[in-house]
Amino acid sequence: MQIKKPEILAPVGSPETLTAAVRCGADAVYLGGKVLNARRGAGNFDNDELALAVEYCHSRGVRLYLTLNTLVGDKEMSTALDMLETACKIGVDAVIIQDLGLIELARKYAPDMSLHASTQMSVQGLDGMELLKEMGFSRVVLPREISKEQLEKIVDKTDLETEAFVHGALCMCVSGQCYMSAVLGSRSGNRGLCAQPCRLPFGVENGTGFDLSLKDLSLLSHLKNEPYNKVTSFKIEGRMKRPEYVAAAVTACRAARDGEVPEELLSDLRSVFSRTGFTDGYYTRELGRNMFGTRRREDVTAAAPVLSRLAQLYNKELQTVPTKFFMTCVEGKNVTLTAEANGKSVFCRSDTVPQKAQTSPVTGEKLTAQLKKCGGTQFLPVSFEFELDEGLNIPASCVNALRREALERLSEKLGVSEAKAFAKTEEIYADRPLTGRSLYVEFDNERQIPDDLSGIDRIILPLNASYDAFKKYKNAAVKLPRGIFDTADKIRSRLRELKDIGVDRGFAGTLDGISLLRSEGFLFSADYGTNLFNSLALKCIEQLGADEALISAELTLTQIAALKGSIPRGILAYGRLPLMLTVNCPVKNGKTCGECGRGAAIVDRMNVSFPVRCTNGCSEILNSRPLFLADRLNEIKNADFLLLKFTTEPKDECQRIITAYKNGGDPEGEFTRGLYYRGVE
Repeated sequence: MQIKKPEILAPVGSPETLTAAVRCGADAVYLGGKVLNARRGAGNFDNDELALAVEYCHSRGVRLYLTLNTLVGDKEMSTALDMLETACKIGVDAVIIQDLGLIELARKYAPDMSLHASTQMSVQGLDGMELLKEMGFSRVVLPREISKEQLEKIVDKTDLETEAFVHGALCMCVSGQCYMSAVLGSRSGNRGLCAQPCRLPFGVENGTGFDLSLKDLSLLSHLKNEPYNKVTSFKIEGRMKRPEYVAAAVTACRAARDGEVPEELLSDLRSVFSRTGFTDGYYTRELGRNMFGTRRREDVTAAAPVLSRLAQLYNKELQTVPTKFFMTCVEGKNVTLTAEANGKSVFCRSDTVPQKAQTSPVTGEKLTAQLKKCGGTQFLPVSFEFELDEGLNIPASCVNALRREALERLSEKLGVSEAKAFAKTEEIYADRPLTGRSLYVEFDNERQIPDDLSGIDRIILPLNASYDAFKKYKNAAVKLPRGIFDTADKIRSRLRELKDIGVDRGFAGTLDGISLLRSEGFLFSADYGTNLFNSLALKCIEQLGADEALISAELTLTQIAALKGSIPRGILAYGRLPLMLTVNCPVKNGKTCGECGRGAAIVDRMNVSFPVRCTNGCSEILNSRPLFLADRLNEIKNADFLLLKFTTEPKDECQRIITAYKNGGDPEGEFTRGLYYRGVE
């Protein structure tokens, strides 16, 4: 359903912020409970507060979306179910979801609940959106990185509602594909606890010194124009920010949607929170150094003078709910008033009976003037009808009392939300026997491939590998990039060429990639970017057609051993885990692509180097050291295959590592055990 005007969707992290958002004219808000949401550091809402928030919003014609947008462990599924049940009981308008396993729960237990696909699902184009529609989603939250041309294509061709970020913080990494905070400090962005290490000094040669820190996004100047005026929802980021920020952002977005933003408000918005200003670089495709910025001391001090002024934006109710009145003033009968708004009405009867007027009789004009006095409430009087006998009079106090009673009762009635169906049933998992353990190897380029690949069950080659390489290795599969965006047609064409020479399997780390492989008739394996974090997620990916899956690298070996389900699964057992996938290459802050030659790195404040590799128009920032488990193979349980991922290694090193995993071997040089022993919060 396309809303007549794009809704203004506000972030809410506390009750005070909720008041600020609604009073400044938000059409909808999104907020989280105390658990399982991507801003666990915000104040958030317990169940009683959630119910009050729904009542408050619905009584003012505002929609409320609940964020359940994190990865969920098997032991947390009962908590997720409780949150879903609460959402259904109190009548939230939609639930925002990332985890494929949680989708399974929602479809089964809460069939009437609207599902919004979080931007954390990493869906980048129409192919992935087709899968979302198949899975039961009604809306997709678009990635922040899409350009004007990409957005035009999406809004013209998708059947899903579209929600686009228009103001707020920009992550360097494509949402749902960041593991930096998890790997560096066990605080997972996919679990709502990102420590934002990217805001610390990370530098490339000749760069800014903060080459992973982007300015905040602001697209206010584009909102009136196509294709933004075809978007369903304008989303503001900022559930961790203070009420004054939300008030300013909502007010500015409303002004931008409906007309022009006053320059003073723009200045206040920059002052209350920015990182050396704003950027629209992704939308305009003006990438590069100008998109980067940090939160400076002067940015912080600039906020103080404007806070009290911005607080005035939400110091009283905004009259936004159109309301109709019908009043009767008939001889010999009690005075009555009916008030109607948003399809609901209340009827009030006074104890007062009209009397014959001694001087000035009551008129429709006089009654209208009194009924219009709705200030201090959310109700906007728009029409008045009367059944009025001539020559009568009633006290003004009677009309005022009826108006107050009617509006109070109407507010209560609007705040009562219809509960949605919810039914728990027993979840049954299929048992599966392990049939042995296979060894898969993935190469960044053909020069790495060693001569001896005996004992290797599957070789995975990049999409741009030569036909000769694919023909040479009969067990070869093609690896699709995680960053697809507007290159789907090019990838589809390449897949058809590979199919013609006998390649029949692909690895995909996003729903866009899975959709492409399915549509071209490939067998496919789900890669680590799909974030398979629980048993139900494995079931979901199997239902989508995968016949094997790589489990999330954020799980511990103990958690992996406990996973249920029937689909064969594997783990990343060697390699530099990609910590970030970014559309804006940080290396370009200091040198051109020709000067880089795919050999660049970014260095942190401790002088630790993280290699950067570019593929299909996107960049991957790799971990500083490789994962190594060849000496711990007996500790890996419930895994049908081990994946060795080679990125920066030369040919002879690849051969050495393969031998170590075939025969068991000790690590050489710096290495990591990843998250398999320490896990994530």
